[in-house]
This record gives sequence, C-alpha cells and structure tokens, in this order.
Amino acid sequence: MSELLNTLLEQEEDLQFDAFLNEDALQLGLTIIELAKAEFQKGIAVHIENDQHPLFTHYMAGTNEGNSYWIKTKKNVVNHFGHSSLYVGESYKAKGTTFKESAGLPESDYQGEGGSFPIIVRGAGKIGTVTVTGLTGEEDHYLAAEGIRRYLNRA
Repeated sequence: MSELLNTLLEQEEDLQFDAFLNEDALQLGLTIIELAKAEFQKGIAVHIENDQHPLFTHYMAGTNEGNSYWIKTKKNVVNHFGHSSLYVGESYKAKGTTFKESAGLPESDYQGEGGSFPIIVRGAGKIGTVTVTGLTGEEDHYLAAEGIRRYLNRA
C-alpha cells in the first residue's frame, strides 16, 4: 500500500469522535468555513450529514449549482465504500486504473475525488459524512480532515 493510502487510513483512525450531535455538525461546519476563508480566500460549499439526514449545509459566495453535484457524488462514494472519497480514488490509481474506469458505478451518482470524509464515532463506526467542494479534490479533502482535526482539538 502506498504511503498516501496509509496516511489517509491513519487520518480515518485518528479523526474519530466520542459522540456526534447536531451541535457538533454546526460547529464543525463553521470551523471548516473559517479555515477556508483563512487559507484559500475562495468560496466553498460544506455539507455535513448523519446517515439519516442533513445537519449543516452552507454555500459561500462564488459557489454554484455544480457544487451540489459534487457534494452528492463525493458523499455517495464514502457511503458506498466507507472511506474518504480521496482514499477511494487513490486506491484505484494505486491499482493502475481510475475510479471512473473501474468502479462500475454511474458517474452521475459517484465520483472518486477528494472532499468527502466519514464521520466516525468510536464504538459505533461511520455515522455520516463531511463533504467539501469548490477547490481541488486534495484541497477539499484537506479542509474536511483539517476541520475535523481542529474541531476535535478545540480547547
């Protein structure tokens, strides 16, 4: 397994919650938005949901209807495979192919691009997703993962 894939799996192991409530979704979403403003000065969309329904959605200035497509297709990958959308896309590349060529899933519903990260509660497993779109897949992934890290490490 490549170093990148190992790093992405380690993130999923490290970035877990003891519990995840609606208020956590709100505060995590705001953390990600502030991080995007500080580091990228570009509009992003953030969508956080548990496995039942949306808990937080925000579209910054500069986003458009295309961001809704990317939210849907990235989070569907996490829900299908149980790993971050970046991990899934990179795992296909490590096999010498691409998600698009080999996943056997419709592009209209699934994209193996970075930006969606599983919400994992210790002892319960994956209970939802955090999805960011508006930058490159790697930058979207960074915002989702770093946002979770900062939220978990808050004072």
